[in-house]
Amino acid sequence: MAIPDRLYDAYIFDLDGTIYLGDALLPTVQETIQQLRASGRRIIFISNNPTRSRLDCSLKLTRLGIPTPPEDIINSSIVMVDFLQRRMPGASLFVVGEEPLRTELRSGGFRLTEDPAQVDAVIASFDRTFVYLKLQIAFDAIRAGAHFYATNADRYCPVPGGGQPDAASIIAAIEACTDRPVEAVVGKPSRYMAEAIFGLLNMPPERCLITGDRIETDVQMGLTAGMDSALSLTGATSEAMLVASLLQPNFVLHRLQNLLPIWLNK
Repeated sequence: MAIPDRLYDAYIFDLDGTIYLGDALLPTVQETIQQLRASGRRIIFISNNPTRSRLDCSLKLTRLGIPTPPEDIINSSIVMVDFLQRRMPGASLFVVGEEPLRTELRSGGFRLTEDPAQVDAVIASFDRTFVYLKLQIAFDAIRAGAHFYATNADRYCPVPGGGQPDAASIIAAIEACTDRPVEAVVGKPSRYMAEAIFGLLNMPPERCLITGDRIETDVQMGLTAGMDSALSLTGATSEAMLVASLLQPNFVLHRLQNLLPIWLNK
């Protein structure tokens, strides 16, 4: 596919597998971001990964040479906080997730509990500390009437040399034992994440380009939200997977620099 022949007013970048992999920037990322910023473009970063806070992501990007304030980062944790505050403020939650998500929810005014009888909603997430006891509490709480929500439904998180099982495996385990489907997933490609993006950018979708490494989240959200999309083949998606997919991005990138119009580099 052709590279873009124009600059967009705003660029939305996924993080894991698009901007960095593990603790290293991917090739051409730093210079591409610098050129876009020098051209006056608005840039924000988004992530379905709830194991890092926005501050953590900000510090990491800055350390890697892309200074970014926390306010220019949207992750599934902060979208979950907004989602719950609109529907059940102050609710008691059981969180199958790691401490950064738990901290965000506490800061949002929610009470965390492991007593199934007191749980208003079970929150499923990417959890590398998942054990059977967590599954048991989620099972008991949902069977007692608790709601069932999830931060994201990614199957795995790309890391150097492979990947880590992500929130989809946690959701599947809870669904399998309760026979209850998850009621809402707030991360990409949901409308809740799209609303957070456009609320921050304050501009229409046709002026925005979303770039990420997943067809089922980044490209799908571009399509459903009315944004152009670019798929980076630097993370979770291979060329074979792209060819086999019914969803197709506007642009395909082998490195982030392919996002820049040719005339910008002349």
